[in-house]
Amino acid sequence: MSWIVSLPCTRAEAEALSGEIPELDALPEAPVIVTREIDEVAGLWQLDAYMDDKPGAALVKLLQSLVTSAKGTKAVVAELPEADWVTLSQLGLEPVQAGRFFVHTSSYADRAPPGTTPFLIDASQAFGTGGHDTTTGCLTMLDRLKRKGMAPRDIADIGTGTGLLAFAAMSLWPSARTIASDIDPASIFVTRDNAVINRVRLGRGSGALTLAVAPGTDHPAIRHRAPYDLVIANILAGPLITLAPDIAAATAPGGHAILAGLIARQMDPVLAAYRSQGFRLAARGGSAEWPCLLLVKRRRYGWRRKERAFHRADPADASFGSW
Repeated sequence: MSWIVSLPCTRAEAEALSGEIPELDALPEAPVIVTREIDEVAGLWQLDAYMDDKPGAALVKLLQSLVTSAKGTKAVVAELPEADWVTLSQLGLEPVQAGRFFVHTSSYADRAPPGTTPFLIDASQAFGTGGHDTTTGCLTMLDRLKRKGMAPRDIADIGTGTGLLAFAAMSLWPSARTIASDIDPASIFVTRDNAVINRVRLGRGSGALTLAVAPGTDHPAIRHRAPYDLVIANILAGPLITLAPDIAAATAPGGHAILAGLIARQMDPVLAAYRSQGFRLAARGGSAEWPCLLLVKRRRYGWRRKERAFHRADPADASFGSW
């Protein structure tokens, strides 16, 4: 049997819970959190926490602390019939269409619109099912770059989560060499499984996806392939700023970087960090609240050494991984 704890929440709280939740990650058996809009007209949202065992009072209290708007509201605790929690958690995950991409769970496997590029990304321990504005913004930006005629030969997805953005880039530029990394080993396992499901070839060389567990760009395989024509980093503002020197060192002159995971008020400090490393803002996408930034690294003329990224990012800076 399995259990569910449900609490009302606001949209802002739901979006905040789309990333990593340190209070829950510290638990030996963390519940699976799913937030969903239950009434679009009234703007009502709900948090559902799935777990294998009956939750104790301490866990329920912890969940209540994550949604302060529900203070004074009694949590609904219910026992669920024997079922796969992944299937249950996906009931609230609607498919997402961003540009040419159609991202869906197993429930919508046969509903891809004609002419779209579908990806099956089920709920998992990693982030990046396509439902959050940051992921949608990155997918739309990738589609935009393809339509403009960009043709990168080397691509890096830093903080890959479920692998979705790397898969999307590979579908656009199938002959490119692509590497995807994440600080969380679980994310790399999820990406590997998703690659098999979506028929993405794993390995090295042209048309294959290389996987690496790494904080930021700190991995021999990432450094060996640098510089990259395209770097994707859908993480958080803190690590984006910390990694600015590394991402700059890993990006080829004239190359592009897609940055996301920041909220609107964090855009200026993130841009300042990258402008100091020789980038300029080429375009802004995403939503008003969750911008997606397209940067271009300025070209330099004359002789210079080949750049490598050597900075070791501190995991304490913030969490790495896609939404």
